[in-house]
Amino acid sequence: MRLSTILLALFRFFTPPAIILTLGLYFYAPLLDCSFPVVRRAVPGCSIPGQERARIPEETAPFRLLAFGDPQLEGDTSLPPPDAPYFPRLNELGRRLKDWEVGEFEWKDAVKEVVLWDIPRHIYAARKRLDLWGNDLYLAHIYRTVFWWSQPTHVVVLGDLLGSQWIGNEEFKRRSDRFWKKVFKGAERVPRAITDSSGRAEVLGQDESWKRRIIAVAGNHDIGYAGDLDDHRIERFEETYGNVNWDIRFRLDNVSTSPGTEKSMPFGSQTLTPQDPELHLVILNTMNLDSPAYNEALQQQSRDFAESTLFHPSSNPNTATILLTHIPLHKPDGVCVDSEFFDWFPDDQGGGIKEQNFLLKGSSDYLLNGLTAHGSHQSAIVLNGHDHEGCDTYHFHPGQPGEGPWEAKHFNAAEEERQNEVLTGIREITVRSMMGFLSGWWDKEEARWKFEYSSCPFGIQHIWWGVHIFDLVVIGMGLVGSGLAVWEVFVVEEREKLKKA
Repeated sequence: MRLSTILLALFRFFTPPAIILTLGLYFYAPLLDCSFPVVRRAVPGCSIPGQERARIPEETAPFRLLAFGDPQLEGDTSLPPPDAPYFPRLNELGRRLKDWEVGEFEWKDAVKEVVLWDIPRHIYAARKRLDLWGNDLYLAHIYRTVFWWSQPTHVVVLGDLLGSQWIGNEEFKRRSDRFWKKVFKGAERVPRAITDSSGRAEVLGQDESWKRRIIAVAGNHDIGYAGDLDDHRIERFEETYGNVNWDIRFRLDNVSTSPGTEKSMPFGSQTLTPQDPELHLVILNTMNLDSPAYNEALQQQSRDFAESTLFHPSSNPNTATILLTHIPLHKPDGVCVDSEFFDWFPDDQGGGIKEQNFLLKGSSDYLLNGLTAHGSHQSAIVLNGHDHEGCDTYHFHPGQPGEGPWEAKHFNAAEEERQNEVLTGIREITVRSMMGFLSGWWDKEEARWKFEYSSCPFGIQHIWWGVHIFDLVVIGMGLVGSGLAVWEVFVVEEREKLKKA
């Protein structure tokens, strides 16, 4: 049997599964229903005892936050320098030959070093470059596919945009260029005019540019933990991604007006009352909230910002706060995959925090007290990253906030606490790497903001690699089989001519 016949048969056999896998890869978002939770609220009117209240038809939430956790773009710090010689030991041997410095046995040593060191080093470097290239495309595929299907109003990356805080400025710039030009291609940073002005307010949904903007939260791999965070890392992060501490308010457009009232004009000239429902987004650098800190002045900046935005918010009772951070709040072991872990630098290196899975209990309770300081416990939620497995937690307080510690359970296990109207409670969502969907809407019937969350993990990047490699193999079998078939026909014709001759 001809080789072309075998290859073309395999090509025909594997083409249908290759097409199915490729379509599944590029349309997994609609296939898995990777979408934002819809608005769920009761129809106005009295409920009948013993019967569940009617529900209005499903509708799209006005606030849809697409949250990405910990992309962690790696770089070339483990690769040979770009200007390094390809075979340095062979080059050194050549230099020594010119100077007649090579001994009798140095030939064997030089060849041995080339085979055992230089060649493996370049094989590893080639594999690493291919891995970085593929990982960028994999992350870009997730962002592009989910963004296209889910149509968010806002996008946030919850820290660890890059893979290491110890890199130099040139490597930081290279990774950042990949972040903006490859992984999140088409996106843009939030303008400094917004992040530099505290308390800014906009009409929710009026500025379409928000769906293209990336709200960037600083993580430990971007600026470091409290024990090594310094001014230089803060400055280069803010120059590239935006401020580490800032907030903004999004107000609903004339919710309280009666039907037929003229729609609002651009913010500033429209009629917005102090009671108009608003969402307060707070982006907080939690990397240096805990002590001891390497730079106490930077730590005080984060604490002052938290104090001003959480404990002294707007007097509007129709405000809901969405706190966006990187390090999860403190919780008992067993609630999440990560357990409590803290490590500190030695005293001769400052003694600051070197690594942590959660915030310290005091800092965690401080933030929860701030979120509930003005009775907004029904309309506040926390989103963070750091724990790549993700977690859904319910924090509750048996008394008045500020009077004793908070307790925490997994959200699904805290149904009784969530139904208890006496308790003060806050939901905390640690977004699984890579994405989650948060919907927010104003429930007129209950006069409060409501939030719902869902996630849709794509899976490990090996799936992306496997499908594309499989496609290339199938295409290769088709091309090679077709080429061999043509060549075999040509050979047969030549043989027939020779026989006739």
